[in-house]
Amino acid sequence: MLLSDLLARGTELLSKAGIESANVDAELLAAHVLGISRGELQTKLFTDFQIDDPTEIEELFLKRSERIPLQHLTGVAYFRSLALEVGPGVFIPRPETEGVAELAIQALRSVPGESIAVDLCVGSGAIALSLATEVPQAKVYAWELNSESESYLRKNLAGNVELVMGDIADDHPLFIELEGIVDVVISNPPYIPSWAIPRDLEVQLHDPDLALYGGEDGMDIMKVVSRRALQLLKPGGFLVVEHAESQAQIVADLFEADGWRSIRCHQDLTARDRATTAVKAF
Repeated sequence: MLLSDLLARGTELLSKAGIESANVDAELLAAHVLGISRGELQTKLFTDFQIDDPTEIEELFLKRSERIPLQHLTGVAYFRSLALEVGPGVFIPRPETEGVAELAIQALRSVPGESIAVDLCVGSGAIALSLATEVPQAKVYAWELNSESESYLRKNLAGNVELVMGDIADDHPLFIELEGIVDVVISNPPYIPSWAIPRDLEVQLHDPDLALYGGEDGMDIMKVVSRRALQLLKPGGFLVVEHAESQAQIVADLFEADGWRSIRCHQDLTARDRATTAVKAF
């Protein structure tokens, strides 16, 4: 079968399943099976490239049409410069979170010499590993509650990231050890209200509930993050959190009530209010 014909069939199948990125997903799945990059795959489209046995690729097309996340099928999620191992039970990092991570990276880079960062609710490890990779003089500590993520986190996280499996609401001894000496705290906590159902089926059906839902108003874990960050950060330390666009004012009010200073909302590339930063008072 011609590769072009196979991709056309796959794109049609995925489009009918309601997948907006049908053509891209079809190409990425085919490239994954063939063991080549998407760019190399596109080059082969100009050479009448033949697929001797399309069965494996067609099976992946079918699974993707069932709204199984692309990253679960390929086993890889891309984030900034990273390729992370992911699978069922692991929260898939979103492109918009790359900008949230950038805020923490820039804050860490402004610290002279060695620095300390903490990632609360680390998920796949995307943010923590980005901090450690892009600011190599930083020591990064990462907390995660979801036990299904642990095996992937152990594979993804580099040597200068220390992983702690546990609830950030619990008084872990390391929290006492780090009290008042951390430069940057970042978190992409669960912030979806418990009554809200995510629109995307991939999120609704496959992302772990622990990574999504934050109580009736979505702020249960955010409140814990705020209190924990106040404990960990040194005076003048920097907090970064991700939240839904509709929660920007709620987060700002929470931080103001907790005594944070220099509270500022940041927009993503689509001009949505998706992150808030704050500074611990001196």
